[in-house]
Amino acid sequence: MKFLRLFNFGKKMTNSVVKSADPAPVASSTPLSIRQLFDDESSTYTYLLWDAETKDAVLIDPVDTQVDRDLNVVSEEGLNLVFAINTHAHADHITGTGILKTKVATVRSVISEASKAKADLTIAPGDKIVFGGKYIDVRATPGHTEGCVSYITDDRKYVFTGDTLLIMGCGRTDFQGGSASTLYDSVHSQLFTLSDDCIVYPAHDYKGRLSSTIGNEKKDNPRLGNGKSKEEFIEIMNNLNLSYPKKIDVAVPANMRCGVPDV
Repeated sequence: MKFLRLFNFGKKMTNSVVKSADPAPVASSTPLSIRQLFDDESSTYTYLLWDAETKDAVLIDPVDTQVDRDLNVVSEEGLNLVFAINTHAHADHITGTGILKTKVATVRSVISEASKAKADLTIAPGDKIVFGGKYIDVRATPGHTEGCVSYITDDRKYVFTGDTLLIMGCGRTDFQGGSASTLYDSVHSQLFTLSDDCIVYPAHDYKGRLSSTIGNEKKDNPRLGNGKSKEEFIEIMNNLNLSYPKKIDVAVPANMRCGVPDV
């Protein structure tokens, strides 16, 4: 059974998931701290977010081979890691959530209900993942996979887009229930409606770039920006001729089991 805790206004927020139908939590004014970490093999960005006052933290898109690195950073910063979160069931690496749960007893894994993957908690659009006095808001952004979500910080300054929106690109749409039409709609309705100065943190980059902004992507993204129509975008995606992902046959089954490989 999923453990969901509601909030009493005027009291300290607790680490939990607030469902979309419940009263929204009120975020503290404490600054949000962010560390961006990188896995060279899969070109994956992992993000460590924490409440600077309470030290409660979440990890977004951890990689199995980088769990010790991530926990070292958690220790160095003196943090209490409460959630390990995925934007989707990845095809290019195995998530670190399964290993993290064996090393930190209090960590709970989180993924979208739409992904149909296993986790301690599953989330839906409009839910809020609360850590300390901060939270991130869940938006459904399918298209790369059926279960993709993006996470927006409570101050709306940052969005973690997974593979849905990359820096001057986007994730492929030819496997895991992907759809170019759906991805286009997700980006335009859920991401491009954010403020132009909102910072975009993607799950991958292959050219050493760290972040972008919604404004830059709307203006210059060669696939989705500069007024590209849905028809133009679908044509682009249908002609990418990408190779079969090297790790998909191992990574996806493991990630459907919260990062537990087949044995």
